Amino acid sequence: MTTPALELHRETIVIDGTCPLLRRKEFVDWYIEGGVTACAPTVGSTASAEETLRNLGSWHRLIRSRKDLLLIERAEQIPAAKKEGRLGLVFHFQGADPIEGDLDLVEAYHALGVRMVQLAYNIRNRVGDGCEEAGNAGLSRFGRDLVGRLNETRIIVDGSHTGERTTLEAIEASTRPFVFSHANVKAVHDCPRNISDAQIKAAAATGGLIGINGFPAFLGKSPTPTIDDFLRHLDHVVKVAGIDHVALGIDYYEGMHPVADENEAKKMYQQQLAVRRWSAEVYPPPPHRYPAGMSTPKELPNLTARLLEHGYAPGEVRKILGENWLRVMRAVWGG
Repeated sequence: MTTPALELHRETIVIDGTCPLLRRKEFVDWYIEGGVTACAPTVGSTASAEETLRNLGSWHRLIRSRKDLLLIERAEQIPAAKKEGRLGLVFHFQGADPIEGDLDLVEAYHALGVRMVQLAYNIRNRVGDGCEEAGNAGLSRFGRDLVGRLNETRIIVDGSHTGERTTLEAIEASTRPFVFSHANVKAVHDCPRNISDAQIKAAAATGGLIGINGFPAFLGKSPTPTIDDFLRHLDHVVKVAGIDHVALGIDYYEGMHPVADENEAKKMYQQQLAVRRWSAEVYPPPPHRYPAGMSTPKELPNLTARLLEHGYAPGEVRKILGENWLRVMRAVWGG
């Protein structure tokens, strides 16, 4: 039976701004089943340029092989994907390591479809400090040059996983809207991975946004969060920055329950700890259960229903689900 919430979800442009689950490409079908219009697979992070190039090649091959997928390079393609019933894919780097020390690689990645680049991934790199670095050093000279080149090339600059001072200095340096594609609120749950009100306000002042994250340890202390836990972070961003500056960056990933079995999840977790990309203080051991009712992308219509029940008007729900992302994409990419 079709409900008003389900009808709204079907009619609305739905964009998930962070999708590392799609490192396992077969899960594109879960996003299609969940009524997603466009999503942002993690196509690069801490790997070398060579490894990243190989991965981009595999993505281009997949997109060529499936008529229901569309590489998104211009904002105007997202409404077109919705109309055509195709899933749009926005290539996203979770960290600037694939750029190595060569800014000309920014142009190369742009030519291959990359449209959003995160500055760091928890730890220090050429750009600046990650959010788990105690020193909280600022943006490096290379980082400042990188922000400038990303602006010139019309690639969205993303401060998720990146230290507070680094992001604030990057926001100040940026001439285009700046996003935290998947970052929750420190005032709601005090965690190094979450961001301050100062960061929220600064990103919003550029015309950017904050994508709310579903990873359980970033929502609160419970290992079994609810949609209402997710909404507490969303509500806070709305209170601090306004309805035009909040979106979805749910961060479903390949080690989560129920995608990975117990042994797979433990192995992945230990690998992340071993290379110090994750710390046990910030990332508790698996299972990692996303909010009940939206535990996988297939269940995202339930989020739309809860947003309406929670008191958001249909027009506000449309902004949260996708229109705010689309506005930022138009502002940065054109179209």
